[in-house]
Amino acid sequence: MIVIAKRGWVAGQFCGPLRLEVVQGRLVGFRAAEAGETGDLEVGFAGPALTDLQVNGAGGVMLNSRPDAEGIAHIIRTLRLRGTSWAMPTLITCEPERLTRAVDAAIEAFGMEGFVGLHIEGPHLNPAKRGTHQAQFIRPFDDRTMTDLQRLRARDIPVMLTLAPECVPLPVIQELARMGVVVSGGHSMADAAQTRAALAAGLRCFTHLYNAMPAMTSRAPNLLGAAIASEAYAGIILDGHHVDFTMAQIACQARPLPDRMFMVSDAMATIGGPDHFELYGQTIRLKDGALVNAEGALAGAHTDLVHCLRNAVTRMGMTVETAYRMAALVPRDAMGLARPDLTAGLPVAELLLLDDQLQHVTV
Repeated sequence: MIVIAKRGWVAGQFCGPLRLEVVQGRLVGFRAAEAGETGDLEVGFAGPALTDLQVNGAGGVMLNSRPDAEGIAHIIRTLRLRGTSWAMPTLITCEPERLTRAVDAAIEAFGMEGFVGLHIEGPHLNPAKRGTHQAQFIRPFDDRTMTDLQRLRARDIPVMLTLAPECVPLPVIQELARMGVVVSGGHSMADAAQTRAALAAGLRCFTHLYNAMPAMTSRAPNLLGAAIASEAYAGIILDGHHVDFTMAQIACQARPLPDRMFMVSDAMATIGGPDHFELYGQTIRLKDGALVNAEGALAGAHTDLVHCLRNAVTRMGMTVETAYRMAALVPRDAMGLARPDLTAGLPVAELLLLDDQLQHVTV
């Protein structure tokens, strides 16, 4: 099959048009397309697929409900059909035993195609900003979490830990950063001074910007304002439910350095699965495009990164190039992962094709 793409990402830059040849599920070659050249399929954009650093579940499975290697594999297989070929399955606040099982699963699964590490969101959070996280499992940082993180890092498995910086001692944040854990601030009531102290200690990222953090005001920037003004990375959910698009646009434009904002889906089991799932013994249901728990709180997102990318372009006025960087490249920068590229032999599961309406196209 010959694919003609109007634009593409090749060798670290945007270019176009491109002629790509796909044979038996693999990209066997590509070159600049000649004027007027046609193919079997014409698309608007071609490049390596997307990377999602916050995926709670997909295909009817939550990592919390199935913290084993097959659970990880199922989530990643589902995402790879939707344009996201690399992901960090995310375990949210739970019992210590379940966290250890998820760490065991990550160790077993590491090396699996598409699995780039583990995101542990909680349990060391501020209960006042717990969101859908179960209050009974929120606890101070302890030796058991440290041991689990050490086990991951001893095998060089990338790991992100979301914590409330005001709830974890600064020397602990320093030690985690020294180990190579990407420490991310979230589910927090930290003020600006506490946030800046954590940044100085080694905090290098923020989890789902705006959500589960105090609002900033003219006299109190709090964690949110300090995050936007910092040089740290920050994830943001662009499903239209978690953050108003105008507010997302303000944050993206206000960052002092380029390539510090990245998209996350915060996807739940409903992506590629049924319209409800169980979490903490509650049924989480899809209602008007949003997932809500019995308390009426948002409980993750019913979205994927292609949808978020499309929203960034159509609802926020981003260029396709900027939105693609936020969904495919900056997430990898945040975790210290090599950026992907188009190469001969690339499986089509790792190739992103988008039509002119930025809908995912499969071959």
